[in-house]
Amino acid sequence: MRRTAVTRTITKLAVATAAAGALAATTGAAHATARTPDTATASHAARQAAAAVCTVNDNGVNFRGGPGENFPVLGKVNAGQKLNLRGQQGNWVMGDLWGGRTGVWIHVAYLNC
Repeated sequence: MRRTAVTRTITKLAVATAAAGALAATTGAAHATARTPDTATASHAARQAAAAVCTVNDNGVNFRGGPGENFPVLGKVNAGQKLNLRGQQGNWVMGDLWGGRTGVWIHVAYLNC
């Protein structure tokens, strides 16, 4: 299911990029420098954008000060909470909670990325 959402995102990005390139070409705006990115570049950008946000998949999930159970619990989040992905170490993801703390760590089992 996650692959389908990523594929849709990639397709939408490719269509939007092509439309922007066509508009620039027909209006003559920056026609000397305008260039439509190739499909591989658009696909890579879409994959990065899709992977940049994770969603918590359970209620009462601890977020910690570091990548492991030996780090202090800083708080709890519930299913649906979004996290901007900033990095990963082993099975722990580090990121910024939407509307909340930054630089927190959550185990990958509790995230859909």
